[in-house]
Amino acid sequence: MKKTARRASTQAFTEILDIIDNIVVVGGGNACSIIEVSATNFTLQSADEQWAKISSYASLLNSLSFPIQILIRSKRVDISNYLKSLDYQASSNPNKVLASHITKYRNFISELIKQNSVLDKKFYIVLSYSYLEKGAIGAAKSKTNKDDFIPSAKLILKSKLESLISEIGRIGLKARILDRKELISLFYDVYNNGSVESSKITEGSLRPTLEK
Repeated sequence: MKKTARRASTQAFTEILDIIDNIVVVGGGNACSIIEVSATNFTLQSADEQWAKISSYASLLNSLSFPIQILIRSKRVDISNYLKSLDYQASSNPNKVLASHITKYRNFISELIKQNSVLDKKFYIVLSYSYLEKGAIGAAKSKTNKDDFIPSAKLILKSKLESLISEIGRIGLKARILDRKELISLFYDVYNNGSVESSKITEGSLRPTLEK
């Protein structure tokens, strides 16, 4: 009984019912897809390039006929293995001068991360779908026929995704749709606060969460 109660509580917290292909099915007859967008070093660009980026971004927002959610996720990066690698290269390098430079570089990096955290930033755009988008008749059909929900969600989200990715490309950025495995990895990492290595995440990791 206690085990069942915990599953119900987790289910209510995440609101994720299932992940099918690139579709995240959530409660209330809703679904979403997630796009990962590449980053660009805005500060290194010229004033003209920056203004062009801002204008293109404004045009993208004005062209949208559907709502989007922009998510910026910062994650602390553990570079301890990198420092160990530098230690090994310094100790095993027969060139003493080069080994000395490696050691100095290693010490510089070590001091740098003590003062500033190394963060890995990821940029996502979430596109949502609701069965209400099909209109009164279509919504009633989707509500009574569960098999109609996923095909409808895929069709409408595909149109939104293609439109948005095309607009993102005009800004000079690359975007890609997260597939099922990547979505599982993302949500698992979010709900575990990055405490689990990505290599240990399997497709069945969310099974207790996704199954009622």
